[in-house]
Amino acid sequence: MRFTTLSGVEDERIYAGLGRYKRVLDGKERARFLLSRESGRLAGKIKEARRILGRCELCERKCGVNRTDGETSFCGVADEPRVFGAHAHFGEEPELVPSATLFFSGCTMRCVYCQNAPESTDYESGAVWDPERIADWIGQMADHGCRNVNFVGGDPTPNLPWILEALDKVDANIPVVWNSNSYYSEKTADLLKGVVDVYLLDFRYFNETCAVRLSSAPDYPAVAKRNFLTAGKDAELLIRILVMPNHMKCDAKPVIGWVRENLGPGTRTNILAQYRPCWNAGKHRDIDTPLSFSDHEEAVSYAKSAGLENLV
Repeated sequence: MRFTTLSGVEDERIYAGLGRYKRVLDGKERARFLLSRESGRLAGKIKEARRILGRCELCERKCGVNRTDGETSFCGVADEPRVFGAHAHFGEEPELVPSATLFFSGCTMRCVYCQNAPESTDYESGAVWDPERIADWIGQMADHGCRNVNFVGGDPTPNLPWILEALDKVDANIPVVWNSNSYYSEKTADLLKGVVDVYLLDFRYFNETCAVRLSSAPDYPAVAKRNFLTAGKDAELLIRILVMPNHMKCDAKPVIGWVRENLGPGTRTNILAQYRPCWNAGKHRDIDTPLSFSDHEEAVSYAKSAGLENLV
């Protein structure tokens, strides 16, 4: 059985801003992890990632625990990767479908409205997948027609060392999608350079008070901006903006304005309408309701008026 796209028909417009990704899909270029492996850079990244595990600084918290001895901190991830979901995903952006999506247990943030919680935040909820198993699964999904391998969670950041080790064992010419909340360190950004084909990054908050209260993520706006700018210079970029009720003025609209001003009008941007009050959102009155159609339309209209030209 081979997976196909939702429509079964290619539409070149959806690849605007993702030209290299499309060329990899067409077999005209090679996934960047393959080039990195051939040059020897991937081996160096694996060695550096293992070193960082001894005093972890993969996410912006930079907790410094020795994960090689099984120590844990905020994310809960210890000395081996755990996966709570692995399947072909058909609910992603159209250019990514079908996406071989690997959901890692453990997360660097605590979004009270997380749709994947509690599995995403509970490291023990997943099954151990070593790099060999991850690599075998990627190869199988590529054989079945998946367009990319999509590392998500939780958040994939705590699992980066094993992701790199797995990619070192993959021969399929399959693009790598780094699907993250954007709350990762500069050291992680350096390890990702030359490996990722598409950064699929959330821009959750423009207001730090909101980030701390709803996701326990100090300095989130500054960290996200830094990582967006770095990612945009390294590879192709697809941004997700989650519109939440009562957070239009403090978060969604200023995020849209920042993207237009700093990343350009052609940046591929998905203004998400999927918010609903999951997990612990009911404890927060401002977000204890589904997003209304009119609020989403207001965000989309604002993005168009701000000059964003490449909306999903």
